[in-house]
Amino acid sequence: MTQDAVHPEPVWRERSDFIIGAPLPEPGRSEQLWARRLGEHRFEVCCVPFFLYDVALGDVVTTDAAYDLVEVRVRSGRSVLRAWFGESPLGRAERDAVAADLAAAGGLLEWSSPNLLAVDAADAAVADAVTARLTAREDRGHLVFEVGSRPGGSSG
Repeated sequence: MTQDAVHPEPVWRERSDFIIGAPLPEPGRSEQLWARRLGEHRFEVCCVPFFLYDVALGDVVTTDAAYDLVEVRVRSGRSVLRAWFGESPLGRAERDAVAADLAAAGGLLEWSSPNLLAVDAADAAVADAVTARLTAREDRGHLVFEVGSRPGGSSG
């Protein structure tokens, strides 16, 4: 049985018309990605990946016959940053304030759970602003920060 990570509120929901699978490295786990169909097995990613590395919002990807992601064909130039609040002393209201600050910096946000926030940065300036805010919060013990994707790949 496969355990699927889902996107309850994809940032580009209005663009999407399909859900593709993305197997994760852990056996039996995958992430369902909202996407816009561009061809039989070619899609534009319409959500901010929670667990995948080197895949970002707006990337054009190809799938196999089962509609599972095979590769990124065209990179969007966007970045994915993630905040994990699992051991954080911050309550929900404070976490929401962190999210609001990241949105004010230009990030597009998706919550996977009360503990995991994925942030899209459309360009380097937004990525730098969001990274600075996340790094400052990480330094204070409020969250754990990671990069899921940067233009050009090789993140995680």
